Amino acid sequence: MSNHNLYDILSQRFPVDGNKPFIIGSASDALSYSQLEKQSAQLANYFYYLDLKPGDRVAVRVKKSPQALLVYLACLRAGVIYLPLNTDYTEAELQYFFTDASPSLIIADPSDQAYCESFVQQQFALFETLAANGSGSLIDNSATFPEQFDNVVCAADDLAAIIYTSGTTGRPKGAMLTHGNLAANALMLHDAWGWQQQDILIHALPIFHVHGLFVACHGVLAAGASMIFMPAFSVTEVIKQLPNATLMMGVPTFYTRLLADKNFTKELCATMRLFISGSAPLLATTHQIFEQRTGHKILERYGMSETSMLISNPLNGERRAGTVGFPLPGVDVRLVDTDNSIVAVGEVGSIQVKGPNVFQGYWQLPEKTAQEFTDDGFFITGDQGVISEDGYMSIVGRAKDMVISGGYNIYPKEVELVIDAIDGVKESAVFGIADADFGEAVAVAVVTKDGLSIEAETLIASAREKLAAYKVPKLVYFLQQLPRNTMGKVQKNSLREMYSATSPAKGNS
Repeated sequence: MSNHNLYDILSQRFPVDGNKPFIIGSASDALSYSQLEKQSAQLANYFYYLDLKPGDRVAVRVKKSPQALLVYLACLRAGVIYLPLNTDYTEAELQYFFTDASPSLIIADPSDQAYCESFVQQQFALFETLAANGSGSLIDNSATFPEQFDNVVCAADDLAAIIYTSGTTGRPKGAMLTHGNLAANALMLHDAWGWQQQDILIHALPIFHVHGLFVACHGVLAAGASMIFMPAFSVTEVIKQLPNATLMMGVPTFYTRLLADKNFTKELCATMRLFISGSAPLLATTHQIFEQRTGHKILERYGMSETSMLISNPLNGERRAGTVGFPLPGVDVRLVDTDNSIVAVGEVGSIQVKGPNVFQGYWQLPEKTAQEFTDDGFFITGDQGVISEDGYMSIVGRAKDMVISGGYNIYPKEVELVIDAIDGVKESAVFGIADADFGEAVAVAVVTKDGLSIEAETLIASAREKLAAYKVPKLVYFLQQLPRNTMGKVQKNSLREMYSATSPAKGNS
């Protein structure tokens, strides 16, 4: 039987020279491929010693570090299911995840020890600590274990990880990703983005999320490449490291913050091969300004927790601002209407996908899983999109974010593009508020450039010139910044909650 263990598949692509750096850094942070193999083997052996069995869950809530990444690789090798948790979660949220996933082992920062130990005593789980500097009981306890480990033989549909969705409606759901799902996506992206062994990635993303953990780290591993592994995004540190790198992945906020710094120049980007953006929509203006400043066109792509990456602008070819490009090879994408019929080119439809990267379902929610797949096996993403005549996909919003006013469907992205183009506007977010007359009223939260003052009536009048009357916002709110999650996505559910008691009027601030 061939081994579909993801680590097994990735390690076959590691460089022949084990001294090649996987993580480039100081003496304490650097990690060669040989060290990666040995230290992940020690951790996997320790998991075996703890009597963790294939299929057991390991919940990990730690700060970003090379050691934290080794824990993930050790989980793959040992056949246990990796469960990364956001370091910003509250104790109440952690209680939900721990109860729902029933982990056999919890690994957390030493500062969380008191809370976690109270939980593990109730659940009969094991507990280890791992600090941001790589110290802790986990590393101490595993240090004497053998540096070789025979990777557990896995089938392609064995679970590798559970990623909890953000839970904008109801409780978060655990998306079950298999070794086969993650391997398929890693190899798709290796080819699509032209990864090479000499590539050096700037990694400034968190690693509790698909983007930073799977897309970025798997990309490096599948190419036998290297990365500069930053604890968090820092404009100063990225500018310092750009001349040493060839790739960067980021959320749109990374790029807007770089552009705001006068030290970010074309000369700094001379060695760069590719800038990639995801996890939230990139404004077309950011795309254009970035190209003017650096000569590089950002490559925007589209994916989600349940599927990893689905669609990407081309490496070679036009990277079109405001679009996410074409389906990746092996991924089927279709847009359908409410009757599940394919929509015409240029019409908005619900995005459905099928492919080897699509998850197995939601953890312990078979009925919910069944609801999210069509009879012919397509996953219903909940996103709305439109495809151009020449095949470029644009995302117009979440189905749940669509505003229905007076019986008309209003797609927020269309209105946001108009608002964002108004002089003095930095960015906007359109959402619906309950309205006795229309069902929902169109509302918009606006952030102005440099704190400029703009009258709500001025915005509404400008929007009226470009939009049908039913699409024009009835409410305008001015904010210092839009509410976002850790990956930079605007939280429209938060906006709806903030302003749900508001009565429609010409404008509010």
